[in-house]
Amino acid sequence: MNGNVSYELIGALLILLGSIISVISAVGIVRFPDIYTRAHAATKTTTVAVLITLTGAFIYLWIDEGFISIRLILGIIFVFLTAPVSGHLVLRASYRANIKMSEHTSKDELKAYLHGPDKEDDHIQHKT
Repeated sequence: MNGNVSYELIGALLILLGSIISVISAVGIVRFPDIYTRAHAATKTTTVAVLITLTGAFIYLWIDEGFISIRLILGIIFVFLTAPVSGHLVLRASYRANIKMSEHTSKDELKAYLHGPDKEDDHIQHKT
């Protein structure tokens, strides 16, 4: 096995790993109880899956075709910067719109920050 074949195998394995993480993320989106945990599955694991997949494609094309894809580099940077920020903004908007949290949520740490420390001990307010 020469060097090019091993790098192509590494690229293919990264693409496969990214695909597996995407499937796990999709299962998390379906199974989790509320928007806060679903968004966690959607942003964190999907960002990692897309980054791993694009990195695998970048390595594969670099070794197999012999060129560096600027589009893949820009895609990696774009996903790395925008996916966590957009997930954070969606969750912050959901929280401010009083979207119901799961009954398994033990503590609302954002309430004291937004509404003052006297509201920290109150029960979590749910909007139905």
